[in-house]
Amino acid sequence: MRVLIVGSGGREHALAWKIKQSPRVRALFCAPGNAGIARIAQCIPIAADDLEQLVAFARDQHIDLTVVGPEAPLAAGIVDRFRAEGLAIFGPVKAAAQLEASKVFAKQLMAKYRIPTAESQTFTTAAAACAYIREKGVPIVIKADGLAAGKGVVVATTVAEAEDAVQRMLVNQEFGAAGCQIVIEEYLRGEEVTLLAFTDGTTIIPMVSAQDHKAAYDHDAGPNTGGMGAYSPVPLLTPELQQQIEAEILQPTIDGLRQEGIVYQGVLYVGLMITASGPKVLEYNVRFGDPECQVILPRLQSDLIPIIEAINERKLAEITINWHDHHTACVVMASGGYPGPYTTGKLITGLDQVAALPDVYVFHAGTTVEGQNLVTAGGRVLTVTAWGETRQDALDKAYKAVQIIHFDGAHYRTDIGRRGVRPS
Repeated sequence: MRVLIVGSGGREHALAWKIKQSPRVRALFCAPGNAGIARIAQCIPIAADDLEQLVAFARDQHIDLTVVGPEAPLAAGIVDRFRAEGLAIFGPVKAAAQLEASKVFAKQLMAKYRIPTAESQTFTTAAAACAYIREKGVPIVIKADGLAAGKGVVVATTVAEAEDAVQRMLVNQEFGAAGCQIVIEEYLRGEEVTLLAFTDGTTIIPMVSAQDHKAAYDHDAGPNTGGMGAYSPVPLLTPELQQQIEAEILQPTIDGLRQEGIVYQGVLYVGLMITASGPKVLEYNVRFGDPECQVILPRLQSDLIPIIEAINERKLAEITINWHDHHTACVVMASGGYPGPYTTGKLITGLDQVAALPDVYVFHAGTTVEGQNLVTAGGRVLTVTAWGETRQDALDKAYKAVQIIHFDGAHYRTDIGRRGVRPS
């Protein structure tokens, strides 16, 4: 089997790492990939959103399966385009990808099918949005409608901060077309948790739970990022709570989409707040999360390829998916200044020493090769992942590896894994 992975981040490196383990895969490609992926797959210099070039490559190279990592090509309709050419691809169609690409669409779906979420309203003018903020008070959450690389959400604790977010999105158009509409919603109190599921449009099979850490700095301080670390499993997500989420959120979402004429096939990501009144949806994603993917796939005992095939054939109910019992944790090492402006081209050292450590794997995100040197090439640079018998064991191994790796300006959170608990 010849497999193509679309994307260039830590999630795509994790997908390549897992897919490479399948005995059925004899050739693995990634477009465009990164320096870490290049060690296990052939990287192809085609951008993840260049749909026509990707279709041409898949057709010309007789690719048997394409796996899409990031959200942008899914929202652009890569699955529809590949299917029109008779090419096998894994991910939801464009209509289903609206679940992530438009927060307004997601809110309307949840309202129609009574899926629990925060109270909200949609706005296209700053004056109306600011009046609503003053009426509701703070804290309050402002979200750009469209895709904004994980940075289009502001949790405002003052009216001035909320109105500034409205100004930046609707007036200054900081996120371009993604911010032409905004959703303003109530601030939910509780603990966040992520639950991903495989689905073929009818059957849902949840994956193991994970918890992301989106804030840039320790103690959840600073601006939101694409994610600074994660761990799995999450003790908060008990079997009983997971069953409730399946019954009240996951299945109604897939069933609701199907009633709207949309068959959702792929990975459904639900970001949840566990409130005093039960779980509520914070956001949907239409693919593996990053960095959640980097702690979930190392726990997947089953071959990923048959799972993908069962989803594409709408036969997910016929297979069993097995998971490892061990705990996983990952720490993102980011460029100085991220998620704001940062510089690239910084020499990365220590990876050879880390490669000798047991139960540790470094997934590359923003890396490239210049001459003989591995250098930084993005905001999130590396996802240092480890596994162990306990969460603390996994965290200790991950942080031991982090301390060996160096590049100028590197920053990372030291409190991944449990609120207020720092690994030794």
